Amino acid sequence: MTAGTEERRSLRPLAGVLAAMSVAITGTRISTIALPWFVLVTTGSATQTGLVAFCEMAPYVLVKMFSGPLVDRVGPRLISWTTDLVSALAVALVPLLHAFDLLPFWGLLALVAVIGSARGPGDLAKEIMIPEAADRSRVPLERATGLSGTTERLASTIGPAAGGALVALLGPMTGLAVNAGCFALGSLLIWLLLPRGMGQPIRPESTGEEPEPGYWQRFREGFAFLRGERLLLAIILVVGVTNLLDAAFATVLLPVWAKESDNGAAVLGLLVSTMGGAAVLGSLIAAAIAHRMRRRPVFFLGFLLVGAPRFLVLAMDVPLVTMLAVFAIAGFGSGFLNPILGAIAFERVPRRLLGRVNALGDSVAWAGIPFGGLLAGAAISTIGLSPALVVAGTLYFLTTNLGGLRPEWREMDRLRGKGRAPDPPPGLVPDPNPGPAPGPVPVQEHSRAPSAGRDDREPGTREFGGRE
Repeated sequence: MTAGTEERRSLRPLAGVLAAMSVAITGTRISTIALPWFVLVTTGSATQTGLVAFCEMAPYVLVKMFSGPLVDRVGPRLISWTTDLVSALAVALVPLLHAFDLLPFWGLLALVAVIGSARGPGDLAKEIMIPEAADRSRVPLERATGLSGTTERLASTIGPAAGGALVALLGPMTGLAVNAGCFALGSLLIWLLLPRGMGQPIRPESTGEEPEPGYWQRFREGFAFLRGERLLLAIILVVGVTNLLDAAFATVLLPVWAKESDNGAAVLGLLVSTMGGAAVLGSLIAAAIAHRMRRRPVFFLGFLLVGAPRFLVLAMDVPLVTMLAVFAIAGFGSGFLNPILGAIAFERVPRRLLGRVNALGDSVAWAGIPFGGLLAGAAISTIGLSPALVVAGTLYFLTTNLGGLRPEWREMDRLRGKGRAPDPPPGLVPDPNPGPAPGPVPVQEHSRAPSAGRDDREPGTREFGGRE
């Protein structure tokens, strides 16, 4: 066996990407506890808490939408480590300026906008390195996406628990300082650990007679492909609504419940960590047996478990142990979602178009997230916390169940085991609904961003590409 073969079979490429994702997500999950709690205790306003979430997520979605062609052209590796470094610096400024009493509310809004703007392309860059890392590590695609989802969920378990403890013991600013350190470490891991040549720009073969396509031509190619993909569009619409409701839950409804019920940040972190821990278990099972399961029923059963119950249980006067059980069941169901979403996206989108198509898909699926906190804050101010929880849970149930009646969902298993989508000739947009691939291909085993990405995302949030 040659040295080159040994290198190709190394798990280092996949491990490097997953390690960088895990520390960045852990830091962000700490921030999802620390930042809303900081705003709530300093302002007492659910509306201002929602406004902070809006100012982070609106730039996240907008910048991510237009960053796909740039990531494809520059390369995801460079984009990943540089944007993580920018995020680290912006997050570090929050506790630093606050310590010197130099952080007005508008200054906090500006800093979280910078953080969101940097996180968008950074998340996308890590996401689209997963299939390349799987190829280099000789890991089946669905298993790689499952490992990605498991890594994210494990980080989503550790992060809130650490965030709740840090906020309870040392205050929210300490949690934000740890978040900055996690972003810096993630940047360093991508820069140092990935093999040379990984995460470089994906350029189509050229005859030398035509110039390389420009930004807007790349953007149009991604848009044209996504417009013709009925299944991916159906996924995006359903996930878009659930992401809005998940953002409302994570950024305002759950923190306000914790404060008004006198449970505090520690219980808030415990609930989110319980959900994250169960999601790790669900993701591990999905990675192991998903190739034996039909995607459509598993997908919508997972949504049924993760959706309405956790909203409704907070509206009831039930013991904490009951709440923990409901959150654990919700997390377990959510563990099966992003492995399915990630595998479908990687099967159907050609590698050359992956950055721009996933950027557009993620952005549409995340378009409602900036408004989730704002709507939740307005709903609490208008009708109260418990009615707002009931309304949000009902909308979640109706969206996932009625959306699943569309005929496009029957295509979820059609390309299973066919490998990744082939790259089209330069200048051509591929047929988004190709016929069966020639020749038998071994069935891949299951595992990432729609959701859900984040994540670097709020708990429950899904991305078009499968991350959560």
